[in-house]
Order: sequence, then C-alpha cells, then structure tokens
Amino acid sequence: MTDWAAQIFNIRRAEFPLAALAAAFYFCVLCGYFFVRPVRDAMGVFRGMDELYWLFGVTVVSSLILVLLFGGVVARMNRRRFIPAAYGFVVACLIVFAGLLVVDARAGGGLVGYGSETALARGVSYTFYVWLSAINLFVNSIFWAFMVDLFSVEQGKRIFAFIGIGGTTGALAGGWATNRIAAFTESAYLPVGLMAIGAGFFVAAIVLMLTLDHRAARSEHSRLGKAATAPGHVPGTANAPSGIGGNFWDGAAAVIRSPYLLGIALWIVFMAISNTLIYFTQANIILNRSDNFSQLVSSYALMDALTQIATLITQIFITTRLIRKLGVGWTLAILPLVTLAGFAVLAIWPIFGVMAVFQAVHRATRYAISRPSRETLFSVVPPAERYKAKPVVDVFLYRFGDLAGTGIHAVLSALGSLVLIVGATVPFAAVWCALSVALGRAQTCRDPEQQP
Repeated sequence: MTDWAAQIFNIRRAEFPLAALAAAFYFCVLCGYFFVRPVRDAMGVFRGMDELYWLFGVTVVSSLILVLLFGGVVARMNRRRFIPAAYGFVVACLIVFAGLLVVDARAGGGLVGYGSETALARGVSYTFYVWLSAINLFVNSIFWAFMVDLFSVEQGKRIFAFIGIGGTTGALAGGWATNRIAAFTESAYLPVGLMAIGAGFFVAAIVLMLTLDHRAARSEHSRLGKAATAPGHVPGTANAPSGIGGNFWDGAAAVIRSPYLLGIALWIVFMAISNTLIYFTQANIILNRSDNFSQLVSSYALMDALTQIATLITQIFITTRLIRKLGVGWTLAILPLVTLAGFAVLAIWPIFGVMAVFQAVHRATRYAISRPSRETLFSVVPPAERYKAKPVVDVFLYRFGDLAGTGIHAVLSALGSLVLIVGATVPFAAVWCALSVALGRAQTCRDPEQQP
C-alpha cells in the first residue's frame, strides 16, 4: 500500500511516513476550521451585506495585532512550544465563544439568527467573525512554515501537494458534515455544537504536530533530521528550548527590507483582492436564496464541500506533475487566468450554479495548485523570516488585500455591472501573471540546490 501510494503521489517510499503524518496533521487543522467557517460566513451576512464592509476593516487591524504578538512569542519560544500554544489558543477561544452563546440561550436570548437576538449574541457574532477571519490565515501560515522547516525545496515540490490532499480531505469532511448537520438541525444551539466539534479537531492537531516534530528530528529524510546529522552540529540543538530571538516587529521589518518578500506580499495582496471580489459576489447570491440562518450555514457549507471535491481531484491527478513541468512561477500564473475567465462567465450567467462552479474551480486552483507553489517560495528564506515575516504576509497583508478588494467591490457595485469587474480584471491579471513568473525565477536563484 505504501509503495502504491508513494508512486501515485510522486513520494519516495522512505519519505511516506512523515508525509502521511503531516497530511493527518493538516486534515485535523482544516477539518476543525471548516466546521466553524460556515458559521462565521452566516454570521457575517445574516444582517445584510453592509455589515461585511466594516467587519473587513476591523479584521485588518486585528490581523496586524495578532501577527505582531505572535512575533514576540516566536522570539522567546521554540517551535515545539509556540505552535501548540497557537493552536491551543484557538481551542480556548472556541470554547469561550460557545460558552457565551450557551449563557445567552439560558438567559432567554435567541442566539444569532434565531428568535430575538440579544446584544450579547450580536457582540459574540461580530467578534467571532473578526477573530476567525484573522485566525484562519494564521493557523494555515504557521502550519506551512512548519512544513518548510521539515522538508527541503526539492521535497516540497513533490510532497506539499500530497500534504495538501490531507487538508483538502479534512476540509471536505468538515464542510460536508456541517452541511448535513445544518440542513437537518433547526436549533439555536447549532453554532455551539459546531464550535465544540471544531475545537476537538484542533486538540487532535496539537497531538499530531508534536508527534511529527519528534519523528522528523530523528529522520534522515527530513530537513530537521539532516541538520541534526550535519558536520559540526551540536546534539540537542535541533529542538533547543530557546526562541528564534529578535523582537516582535522583526517580521514586518524583514518584509519591508526584502524585495523578494515584498514580491510575495504583492502576490498575496492580488490574490486577496480577487478572493474578496468573488466572496462578495457569492454572498449576494447566497443571501438572496436563503430564508434563515440554518439555510445560510447549509449553503456556505455546500459551497465549501463542492470546492474541496474539485481541489481533491486536482491535487491527486495534476498538482505535483504540473509544478515539476511548468516550474513555480508559471504554476502561480494559473490563478490569475482562472480569475479572469471565471468573472467573464459569471458576467453572462450570474446565477448560483455558475457561482458554485466558479468558486469551486477558483479555490481548487488556489489550494491545489497555487498554494504548494507559493509555500515553496518560503523554502529559501531563513527560519526567522518563515515564522515572523510569513504571518505578516499571509495574515495581515492578505487581510489588507481583502480591505482593498472591499473598496473596489463597493465602487464597481455602485456602477452596477459585473462586466466592469471583468474589464478591471484584465490588466490586474496581466500584472499578477508577470509577478508570478518573476517570483519563480527569484526563488530559483535563491535555491542552493539549483545552483551550478
């Protein structure tokens, strides 16, 4: 079975145990997240589209505070401590949010979306939306920073797609289960139950992360294991109980100083703008076809499940071979082209079915093709930049791109035509493609394994 799987996914047999453990880790992270993501999205649009605009602004500020605080934690704690601490923080917050909604229900409140909504339920829903919008990028960012620590650039091009399959399977399981639960549960305690299930999966992710870190440090088929056996290595330093060092603002400073990191940051901003334009278009269509909170949760969960099916198929049959054949830069350029084509079709048929297909294809491209390529860009930067600068790029600047996309959407919506969005996407996609190719070349120049 191991030989068959290794051959299908282009992984060497000896690498497979670590890759499988990493995939299981990512399964738990995304499964936990996708149990609560539809709740967040439903909370965001339940009171109307106007709520989303200011929530995006608050999320940007919250994201900056989050990454700076994490930079301070990284400076003082080692990987084995700060990654479990980050996921433990997610678990604690989910328990608090669920507890507050239970208290509200027992005091006679209607919970968000049910009955007479109280000030407490409204405050919880606003806070939960902002918190999860910041934390979802954060948990993904530190997961992939950890993967870059474990595997070399060459391994990443082959193994990251397989690890992504683990995450996609988890997202599919979480989205499908949430869709089924919401479709048959007309209960005020629906958000509470989904939050509790999500917290359980994040606890499992912590256990798997510690197991993976322990085994990778003792394996000659990981970057950590090779470092531990390199000449001049001091035994025990691979997981020494010390932090990376420096200050909490080092990540932001590194992005400003490095043209390479600035290029990655600009690529992320472009991606976030495109995602936001799609997100608002999707929200309008779903809101118009849903009558209550459970239907909103179910519709968002269905959209997530369709996306993950498309992503899983792409990851199994396309991703690894595509990256090896086209290279990182040209693989990154596929997402801008998909964005342009999708909006062109949606401008002709602005209906739920077309939106579902567009969203599925766009996210499949983003998760299955662009994400593994994008994460290899960080394989050629020092550890301090992986854990400090990467969250600044992946979380704060992503949310900054969201805010920019919100402004663009507001302007285009006021003009009242999807055709205008397509017209604006053409030069946007051209610049985005050129940046993708340039980043691929820059990564090759920085990679010592590809130097003569």
